[in-house]
Amino acid sequence: LPSSPRRASELAFALDPLPLSELPPPPPLTEEDARDLDAYTLAKSYFDLKEYDRAAYFLRGCKSQKAYFLYMYSRYLSGEKKKDDETVDSLGPLEKGQVKNEALRELRVELSKKHKARELDGFGLYLYGVVLRKLDLVKEAIDVFVEAAHVLPLHWGAWLELCNLITDKEMLKFLSLPDTWMKEFFLAHIYTELQLIEEALQKYQSLIDAGFSKSTYIISQIAVAYHNIRDIDKALSIFNELRKQDPYRIENMDTFSNLLYVRSMKPELSYLAHNLCEIDKYRVETCCVIGNYYSLRSQHEKAALYFQRALKLNPRYLGAWTLMGHEYMEMKNTSAAIQAYRHAIEVNKRDYRAWYGLGQTYEILKMPFYCLYYYRRAHQLRPNDSRMLVALGECYEKLNQLVEAKKCYWRAYAVGDVEKMALVKLAKLHEQLNESEQAAQCYIKYIQDIYSCGELVEHVEVSTAFRYLAQYYFKCKLWDEASACAQKCCAFNDTREEGKALLRQILQLRNQGETSSTDTAAPFFLPASLSANNTPTRRVSPLNLSSVTP
Repeated sequence: LPSSPRRASELAFALDPLPLSELPPPPPLTEEDARDLDAYTLAKSYFDLKEYDRAAYFLRGCKSQKAYFLYMYSRYLSGEKKKDDETVDSLGPLEKGQVKNEALRELRVELSKKHKARELDGFGLYLYGVVLRKLDLVKEAIDVFVEAAHVLPLHWGAWLELCNLITDKEMLKFLSLPDTWMKEFFLAHIYTELQLIEEALQKYQSLIDAGFSKSTYIISQIAVAYHNIRDIDKALSIFNELRKQDPYRIENMDTFSNLLYVRSMKPELSYLAHNLCEIDKYRVETCCVIGNYYSLRSQHEKAALYFQRALKLNPRYLGAWTLMGHEYMEMKNTSAAIQAYRHAIEVNKRDYRAWYGLGQTYEILKMPFYCLYYYRRAHQLRPNDSRMLVALGECYEKLNQLVEAKKCYWRAYAVGDVEKMALVKLAKLHEQLNESEQAAQCYIKYIQDIYSCGELVEHVEVSTAFRYLAQYYFKCKLWDEASACAQKCCAFNDTREEGKALLRQILQLRNQGETSSTDTAAPFFLPASLSANNTPTRRVSPLNLSSVTP
């Protein structure tokens, strides 16, 4: 709720100021508002001091909409505060899950009566939706939040709650949303959350064109969108621009620190951590940035400590749970990692990193069926992320479901393999199944991919590929190609001796008058740029995938 006025103020600041004659008048006071004004002002002062029970006590019997909302909201927050205090005092993780907000059922009964009598305003509907969500009545909560958005479309809190309950684009189609400009912000936000990044960027661009070009909120959301599709350079440049426009901003800086971490930019991450510490060291985002800084320096215990500190400040802060899971993984504490990832999923079921992290922990525990379930969930959330597909393929391989594994590796290659490992894994599978032609084809594509970067990436499997191809061409009696690959083998420590031995064999066979085969079915040849005497400098044209079947 507190983010709503801030968000509205930020958007208003991004627009050109209105002349005095065009400013809207303040909302009129009703008779009930005037009667409850003193009680409301007193209760609000207690509410601001987080004395929720005291605030609720002085609002009993108030009739105005504003006072009624504060009365019910104080009771709700009182229950939440008591729940959090009990959670801190509870002994173990099992007890933590059993701690509940005792006020919820009572609030639901009272708000339900008011709702049936159509006596709830936009804020009352919002609170009713929150209570229903907390009681896991998701369908009812969605309906109430949609109603709240119709009654009070400028309240961002209701839209945000709706965002957290929508799990896919299909659900979005069936919502009857109010036709207002706030709907555009909501759609852009939900598209980002659902990883529909192209649609999100189009929405944000149309909002910029509509006059919100100076909005730091939109700029930060665009940066987050690029972060989500791993366009790291673009995201970094937008965040740097955002820091120039809003140098004391702390919101989203944890996402910025994730990007600096991935790029191993230690000085920049150190500067960001110190800078945020000076602004406000007791903010969740600051703790996460410092945690990332220590993690990059491989001080995992210290990093986990800062993520724990972030969660004491806000137990529902998604990023901290996921990052803490990663740290426990580094520290080989799998049970703590599983607990952290599960908490992240409780907060947001759409967090693919938590599902992926759970898959990794169960992989370490050698429980492939569990792995498969969690990797599948991660893949559903990120269908075009090659890392999820490679992980799924490895799982299927361990379960001896080799056809499924092959499909996963091929798909990972087709969507753009980030780690350039899918083809190697696919080739090794073909090798295992004695499908030598397909294996050779995969190794050639892999070598083309590695060399097409213009420089040879330090890649551990390049030598493996050349060794296999050398042996494959040797069996096919294609001496020139076998010789070219064997010479390449000599450039790597682990295959040097085998390369030399093969070259000697080829020379011996040639001296004995063995001719290179012409009729052997071997349709795969080493690209011209990879011949023995050439260092690859030119970019190899990409393969036409549509003509190749896995």
